[in-house]
Amino acid sequence: MCSNSAEYDPIDHLNAIFSHPSTLSSISHISSALDDYQDELDNEIAALVQHQSASDIESVKSIQAAKDDLAELFRKVEDVRSRALQTEEAITEMTADIKRLDNTKRNLTLSMTALKRLQMLTTAYEQLRGLSSSRQYKDCAQLLQAVIQLMTHFKSYRSIDQIATLSRNVSDLQRELLEQICEDFEVTFAKAEVAQRRGMLAEACLVMDSLGENARSRLITWYCNTQLREYRQVFRSTEEAGSLDNISRRYAWFRRMLKTYDDEHAVMFPAHWRMNEMLANAFCEGTREDFRNILSKSVRRADGPSLNVDLLLSCLQETLDFEHSLERRFSSASRASIDTFSSDCERAPAFSQAISEAFEPYLSVWVEAQDQKLSAMIPQYRQQPPKPPDEEFSSQMVVPSSIELFSFYRMTLAQCAKLSPGARLVELSKVFAKYLDQYAQQVLLLYVSERSSGQTPSKTPQLEDTILVLNTADYCFNTCTQLEEKIKTRIDESFKANVDLQSQADAFMGIASATVRALVRRAEVDLEPTWREMRNMGWSKMESVGDQSSWVAEMLQRVKTRSGEILSMLHKQQYARAFCDNLVDSIANAFIINIFQCKPISEVGAEQMLLDSYVLKKGMEGLLTVHAPPNTAPPAGYTKRVNQTMSRIDPILKTLQVRPSPPEALVQAYLIHIGDRSDSNFRKILDLKGLRKPDQSHMMELFQAHRASPRNEKLPQSSALLAPLAVSTMSTAGGPTIASGIGTLSSAATLSTSNLPTRFDPSTLGSAIINAARDGVDRFGTPVLGGATPLSHTPSGAMSPPSQLRQQPSHEPPRRSFEIPAAAMGTTTANLNENLRNIGKFFKRDLGGFGGRFGRESKAAPEEGG
Repeated sequence: MCSNSAEYDPIDHLNAIFSHPSTLSSISHISSALDDYQDELDNEIAALVQHQSASDIESVKSIQAAKDDLAELFRKVEDVRSRALQTEEAITEMTADIKRLDNTKRNLTLSMTALKRLQMLTTAYEQLRGLSSSRQYKDCAQLLQAVIQLMTHFKSYRSIDQIATLSRNVSDLQRELLEQICEDFEVTFAKAEVAQRRGMLAEACLVMDSLGENARSRLITWYCNTQLREYRQVFRSTEEAGSLDNISRRYAWFRRMLKTYDDEHAVMFPAHWRMNEMLANAFCEGTREDFRNILSKSVRRADGPSLNVDLLLSCLQETLDFEHSLERRFSSASRASIDTFSSDCERAPAFSQAISEAFEPYLSVWVEAQDQKLSAMIPQYRQQPPKPPDEEFSSQMVVPSSIELFSFYRMTLAQCAKLSPGARLVELSKVFAKYLDQYAQQVLLLYVSERSSGQTPSKTPQLEDTILVLNTADYCFNTCTQLEEKIKTRIDESFKANVDLQSQADAFMGIASATVRALVRRAEVDLEPTWREMRNMGWSKMESVGDQSSWVAEMLQRVKTRSGEILSMLHKQQYARAFCDNLVDSIANAFIINIFQCKPISEVGAEQMLLDSYVLKKGMEGLLTVHAPPNTAPPAGYTKRVNQTMSRIDPILKTLQVRPSPPEALVQAYLIHIGDRSDSNFRKILDLKGLRKPDQSHMMELFQAHRASPRNEKLPQSSALLAPLAVSTMSTAGGPTIASGIGTLSSAATLSTSNLPTRFDPSTLGSAIINAARDGVDRFGTPVLGGATPLSHTPSGAMSPPSQLRQQPSHEPPRRSFEIPAAAMGTTTANLNENLRNIGKFFKRDLGGFGGRFGRESKAAPEEGG
């Protein structure tokens, strides 16, 4: 321990020295050592104090010597400064005369230069007067520039009378030259002597250049007014020649005027004046005002005929062609063609809308005309078959009317973008959106619904028609997106936010969802006999588990046959995957529903069902690759989806495998596999096992006791798997009642197996699709058919669908799906639109992970409208 440390503690040091009683004998020795050490420290301190005192005296002496040296330095600096001042005064006295001589020389030089310039100005002025009187304009131009340049040197001398007088004379001469040249032009054009005096006038233009911008503008304005005087008289808006019918004569007249300019007048004017372009601008401005007056009078006229749309478009097209010709003549860049979606020209054309701007406020009439054309096209499309009779079906084919519709959109958009890239284009985009909605509802949706003609019964859509509608919905979805992008590239920046066709694209995706469900429904109908066979088996009397049940092999055969037929027609993997996913959902939900129709089920029966579900799951895994080469592995994502979907069956069957004795085992199995705290759901399991009501009471008491244990406190109140299902007293056929909330089991539960008539009803399919769109959606493609109306029992005990899906009596004429009362048409159409869009959004969400951007496949659809 160091005594020199700042943290030194003598107590700790002493404790260390006398750490044991045996060390107390050395106290006297340690005390003597401490006294000696204290004496040494005292001596050392005294020596340091003495040394420091001597150092302070030496420091004071050093500081005093430094002060004396600094004072001496200041004295020397002051002496140098005084000597420098004396030297400067002496040099100034010696060079004073030289400075005076320099100033005199500079003033003399300036005076001589000014006199020389004055002499030159006076001489040039006199010469200019003589040349102007003799109209020698070429020399005048050069001399005038010299005079004007010389006058700039005398601006500061205008206070001198002679200079002021000369300045006034020069200004007067400039005005005289201006008036003289303007008079020469007027006289020459009045006497039609342009050819004879063309050279003199060309030289006069050089003088105008020298006179400045104002003089040049005056001559240009006079020339334009003179050349267009006849045009303004002949084509006045009050005259017959000034009407819109004679618009071609206006442009023909000006083309002749430009030819005259090129042949006779172009050589007179300097090229940088661009006189022909100035003339064209003046013509365009005057013509634009004429058209504004004519159009405004046509609209205000109450007794006369309304504005003719065909005439308006014809005039506008001629005007655009004329502007285009001017643009080609006066600019190196050409405007966009009316037949193209986009333009490579990014520079604002000089003559863009120079005249056609007058038509802008009246283009709403043109937009209304397009609206009328489209309103006439939609009924025609409804009458056309999905596929021309003489054309062979192809899996990539789309409904021809969709290509025709978007082709019309493309041409109309290109024309409107050229006519008006502003508010009118926004109006046109809204018209596009309106008829895209109508095409989705009144044409495509009609093709996949039952259709009747006259007294003919309803006609079920053919499989080819359904595939055509699916392809067309996908094509329309993609083209809607492209159309929106094209409109935004052509419209003005301030209007881009007003263009939105996304809701229409979603509506087409809703159609695609409906068609996928229709395809799944075809497979569901084929499976109904196998589900009936499953329900007819004695599940409570099985004594051992054997191989798969006979109905499983039949079901897989039917599934593969029908799916193979449908998948062979789906050329896009996204929709093939969607079909398979929906079909697997349907089979899983139907399996669960039929479990409740097989009551009672023994433990062996449950085990056999579990084996059957495993065989079905393996069979479903190969569904997507039914047309692929042998041993082709299905996509991992699809296999995972199948496992997850079919695994929903396992908890019920695993619970049913447990014997009711001892009762605690069944209760624990329920809490493990089903995993909820619901009394009603537990009763459903007991009913499935066929337990009598007296036996169920003890089971319920045990369930309530185990449910209250701390480890089961976090279980949900009710399982989403069992909550929608209700097992009730069976009628003769032993069918259960399915609660209205079955939508949570997806649409398959609502539309499959016993929920529908045993024979496929032709009116069911279309009604189901229409009602799906009208009544709403639960999740992707899950129409809650019939709203909250529960399924009811038929006399035989089988389940019947809601009233919307029931087969109509034979004495009633078949009804069309789209026959909506007129009073409710507006609300129904709006709801149908909204629900189609919602279905489409869910459909896009579920298909988002099927690879690439949804709905895109190279060369998958005709590229019209893009």
